[in-house]
Amino acid sequence: MNQLEVLRESLGQCDEIILDALLMRNRIVEDIMVYKEANNVPILQPEQEAKQKEWLERRMQEKRHKNEVADVFESITRNSKKIQARKLFNYNIVLIGFMGAGKSTISDYLKTVFSMDIIEMDQIIAERAGMSISDIFETYGEQYFRDCETNLLIEMQSRTNVVISCGGGTPMRECNVVEMKKNGRVVLLTAKPETILDRVKDSHDRPLIENNKTVPFIADLMSKRREKYEAAADIIIETDGKSELEICEELIHSLRRWMQKRNKREKQGKKEKRLLCVTAVSFFLRNRDTKNRKHKIYGKRIDKTDISRYSDKSWAKIT
Repeated sequence: MNQLEVLRESLGQCDEIILDALLMRNRIVEDIMVYKEANNVPILQPEQEAKQKEWLERRMQEKRHKNEVADVFESITRNSKKIQARKLFNYNIVLIGFMGAGKSTISDYLKTVFSMDIIEMDQIIAERAGMSISDIFETYGEQYFRDCETNLLIEMQSRTNVVISCGGGTPMRECNVVEMKKNGRVVLLTAKPETILDRVKDSHDRPLIENNKTVPFIADLMSKRREKYEAAADIIIETDGKSELEICEELIHSLRRWMQKRNKREKQGKKEKRLLCVTAVSFFLRNRDTKNRKHKIYGKRIDKTDISRYSDKSWAKIT
């Protein structure tokens, strides 16, 4: 074995060590998530990431390949965030709300803390059209823009574990809400009209309020949309006076509680269905004709072999 082969073998051994360490690290990341959920510990702890960066900088002082090693650790951190996101959300997060409620801000923060892909609907529609939202309204009309929103939501059915930031008018269409809920959980972000005005007053890409940037006008438009917004939402979060960290932490815990309640309802529904099957079996047995091997069902007489037509797999299994 020449020197080159010896070096390559040593390199392969290093790769084996790195691979085993990465697999162990990923398992530990998953265990940390389980512990946090079980003990009601805040999911988001940005100070921990800051400590890891400080540690790496100390270790790499005056060492060769500092930038290359930093790039590797950045990739490791990014993929650890993705593992956490998949653990928490096996669905899309759909953010809805009035303009200026914080949808873009929160979607950007979720991208930072979980390395999730962001679908900024207004931005994508504008990029595909090659013009601003205001120009789309002026050139093609609002109906065309709303159709673009619907088509983009349908397109998103092939994606999962992404954050979809919707335009303010997107939930006003019932068909859009149907598409949102197919593989997403809808989060309504709210804010007071005064807060909304303060956030959008310097923006000129809001055609619906461009010439009406006043609290009364915004409050009136929000009132008209409130019913459909709340009907579409799975959870509602107020954003006034809260930091991005506080809003996202509340979002995570609210979605977890919502999923727990839904799973409980589904479990209860299955239990009730099984109970109904058992009741049906008891009814059949009490009303059977052992001599002719017939069973009475609401005045009808059927063969035992035909009972499956009146029952599901659970009944068949019980019998």
